[in-house]
Amino acid sequence: MAINYMTEEGYKKLHDQLSELEAQRPLISRQLAEARDKGDLSENAEYDAAKEAQSLLEIKISQLKETIAGARIIDESKLSVEEVQILNKVRIKNMANNQEVEYTLVSESEADIRAGKLAVNTPIGKGLLGKKIGDVIAVEVPMGTLSFKILNISI
Repeated sequence: MAINYMTEEGYKKLHDQLSELEAQRPLISRQLAEARDKGDLSENAEYDAAKEAQSLLEIKISQLKETIAGARIIDESKLSVEEVQILNKVRIKNMANNQEVEYTLVSESEADIRAGKLAVNTPIGKGLLGKKIGDVIAVEVPMGTLSFKILNISI
């Protein structure tokens, strides 16, 4: 089982998603029963669709339960800015074009690049972990190697 470090908010969000998915079980069961009542299952597209929806739902529920089981909530009061760690905000400068960006490093389940939340398991996230202000890192990405300088670490 993989360990997933996350915030209290991220953990609650996963539980809410799980509750929503589990609430869909009775609906899909009713759809299956209605389709089954319509007769010959071998030629019943409605039954096949309901069966597939049930299967996909159970897979999602199983994956969420696994993520929740491996969740470790981070005590945000113990965060440090000495070196980059999960939940830190990190301001970096792309050495090729001098563009500056700020990311908050989060777990994969909380990542949202548009909101500036970068997963720690991405190439850039992995490259930043454990580094300090002033460090220059080289990160292998699909389009080549990128260099970044760490300008600031905050909480």
